[in-house]
Amino acid sequence: MLCLRQVCSFTLRYYQARTLSSDLLLSQINSCTHEDDVFSLVGRNKTRPSEKHVGIALDMLWQLQKKRPLLLRTSDYVRNYSQFFAHCILAENKVEHMEDEAIVDTLYSILRLNVEDHSSLSEVLVTEAWKRLERQVLLSLPALSKFALCLHKQRRHFSPVIGKVAHIVNTKLDSVQDIRILSVLMISISDVISQSFRDRLLLKAEHLLKEEVVHFNYAKRILQFLHNVKLRYHPLLEKCNKIFLKSASHLDIHSINLIFGLYEKLGFDNAEFRLVAKQLLSEAVDDYSDPETFAKLFFTLGPMAGCKVRERLLVTAVCMAEEFSGRQVLVILKTMQKMKCRNSHLLKKMASVLHKHLDSYHVLQLVKLTQYLVVLRCHNLELFAKLKMLLFGFLKSSVIPADTAAIIRVLAMLPSFQVEESIINKVTAVLPQSKLHHLSCIATALVKWNHYDQLHWQNSSQLCVKLLQKLNDCGFQRLQKANNLNLLLEELKHVNGEWFEEVLSEETMAMCQRLIDQITWANVLQMSFFLIKTNHRCPLLLDKIASVTVENIDKIQPFEIYFILFLFSALNYDPPANEEFFESCIQYLTSNLSCFETHHLVLLAHVLAVAGYFPPVLITRIFNISFLSKLNAQLEVLPDTLKQRVRACLMKLNRAVCLECPEFHIPWFHERYCQHVFRNGSSRINPLRKHVHRMLTEILGGSHYARVSVLTPYYYEIDFECILDENKKPLSYMAQNIPLDDVEGIHLRRDIKDEARKALPPGAQRIALEFLGSKAFSKDSHHLKGEPAVKKRHLEMLGYQVVQIPHFTWNSMVLSTKGEQLEYLRRCLYGTQ
Repeated sequence: MLCLRQVCSFTLRYYQARTLSSDLLLSQINSCTHEDDVFSLVGRNKTRPSEKHVGIALDMLWQLQKKRPLLLRTSDYVRNYSQFFAHCILAENKVEHMEDEAIVDTLYSILRLNVEDHSSLSEVLVTEAWKRLERQVLLSLPALSKFALCLHKQRRHFSPVIGKVAHIVNTKLDSVQDIRILSVLMISISDVISQSFRDRLLLKAEHLLKEEVVHFNYAKRILQFLHNVKLRYHPLLEKCNKIFLKSASHLDIHSINLIFGLYEKLGFDNAEFRLVAKQLLSEAVDDYSDPETFAKLFFTLGPMAGCKVRERLLVTAVCMAEEFSGRQVLVILKTMQKMKCRNSHLLKKMASVLHKHLDSYHVLQLVKLTQYLVVLRCHNLELFAKLKMLLFGFLKSSVIPADTAAIIRVLAMLPSFQVEESIINKVTAVLPQSKLHHLSCIATALVKWNHYDQLHWQNSSQLCVKLLQKLNDCGFQRLQKANNLNLLLEELKHVNGEWFEEVLSEETMAMCQRLIDQITWANVLQMSFFLIKTNHRCPLLLDKIASVTVENIDKIQPFEIYFILFLFSALNYDPPANEEFFESCIQYLTSNLSCFETHHLVLLAHVLAVAGYFPPVLITRIFNISFLSKLNAQLEVLPDTLKQRVRACLMKLNRAVCLECPEFHIPWFHERYCQHVFRNGSSRINPLRKHVHRMLTEILGGSHYARVSVLTPYYYEIDFECILDENKKPLSYMAQNIPLDDVEGIHLRRDIKDEARKALPPGAQRIALEFLGSKAFSKDSHHLKGEPAVKKRHLEMLGYQVVQIPHFTWNSMVLSTKGEQLEYLRRCLYGTQ
């Protein structure tokens, strides 16, 4: 008994001593202030560390790195330390004994120390964590999100283990109340989730982003998730943008660059954020002297910079050109294209630097590079020769239809490209697997090569014709197989060009009508986009869009309603329940005006004005000094094309309100803008106007009875104007003391100040003669579109009798001779059309 007591006493003292010693070791590890201290401690206690000590030691190595600024971290030093490899082996041997969350912490630490993603230790840790998840071990939500992040960093986007994590998130989603945890989980599992699960995640994120304080990093992850799932979900984008605006003072160039890049990919933009970013970056433009951060600065600030800052950016880019990596050169060229900057010095510098990077680009980077150089009008023939060779090499080995089509598209852009028969053979092989967008790219290239005689082998033209016919057949077959409207609209989103318009347009409209029952509130926007792009006035589809919109108005985002209204306004189409449709949309929009940016409100009001609607709450909001001041500031950072469009729409809206809603007492304040536009416009008289003017001279009895290219009050331009008295006799402009300018022998008048005040003799009538080209009508239709219809309405308000001559009437066989044309014009002027 005494012996047993002594043994037990000794054993107890041993384990107490070991525990105390172990606790002391743990405390010493936690007290380390340098990596050398950690390695020294572990090295002196090789036989004593438990699995807990091993994990804590690795975590401490990361924590010490984390405390340092990014540029001062020494992960390479840690990984190359003689003790580090031995420590990893020690940890690997103790993984099975680690606690559940310790496994995750250890995995996270070694990945943050930049240990290879698939090192032996990381593989063992992932495998052990996976086994425990399969055994229904319940990790806490923070640990689960950390594990998911590790898998994401290892690029295990489609692995079964990430699927297991997604399943756990699906079952526990209601209990997630931390946006930091949710945002990490969302980007980690984004590649393995269903659409219904995606929608649940979006709603959860939208709910959690309502919190008062949300770190901008969490919002960045939400953007990344939307990009991963290829979805532009406006409510979440708006919430994220508000977070970025609140956190503006904490954003650095890297964050701003990432946000702008994601916004671009998601098709989202925000002028207020642009203004903030422009101010922040312009103030610190001289602080970015390394190639990586400067390339990000150039990409972000370049397109919205003022003249002085823009010039500094270009000069710095030239000086830094030799230091740019291949990826950074692509960023610079892409941004130059966006800026419409053809700075010859910078372009030559980029071209000279490119030679050393060409072999490092993958196929799609080469495609983009070629496109940038062609659009920027680079003239480096040696560079283009090298690009042709590389692209041709990729084409020979390409087995992906999308890559093949992309290569062929840019090869057709290259100057003096001689098409080899092997390219045609490659095209023939890839056609049956190609999507409509790819077929369109290939068709455009073939037509161009044939037109410019770039096919130089025997019977090349006949072969090209046969190939185009096969391409058409493939397009028809692809359309005929379509049975899912969502998939069809997604494919049609990227289709453009003459080939589609001439060959597949009608068949596509017919297919959309066959799938009309699949139009829902979820795809009504995409359907509207397609009809806007194709300019088709299809009553069956338009009526369905209107009814679905009215029935589901609360489910559709306000900004999406704008595009639906744009469709009906632009095509000048009234659905059966026209008043109900427009009033429902207007009521919904006016109660959600806060969802719109300043310039978007102008575009919305213009669309409604074209349709004949002027909601007072919208009009009074826009024609307000503070609103217009804010708009003016934001216009400075918008892309040039959008900026010009907004300014033109504001002018047209101002004109429409002055003419149609005098009760608002809105002044006309676009006189100088219109003068500037027309002063910079061309005064050339086209051949049709010359021809018609000669005939009007013959009909009216002299050239002084008609004017060409006339500007009316409120700056409408009309093709021809004449004045008839009460007896339908022409009045001479000279008799009216209206001076006539002479351009190419034709009288015209563009100064409207005196004319606006001059009254006509009693009973006299101004005649506005307008020739309407194909753009004034819907495709394959004689129905007038919205803008020309508004112009007619406004000209009549200004006192004109408006005669509109459609192109399909003037160019018809009925008016094939000069005599018939003279008689037609005479009827237009003096009698009924």
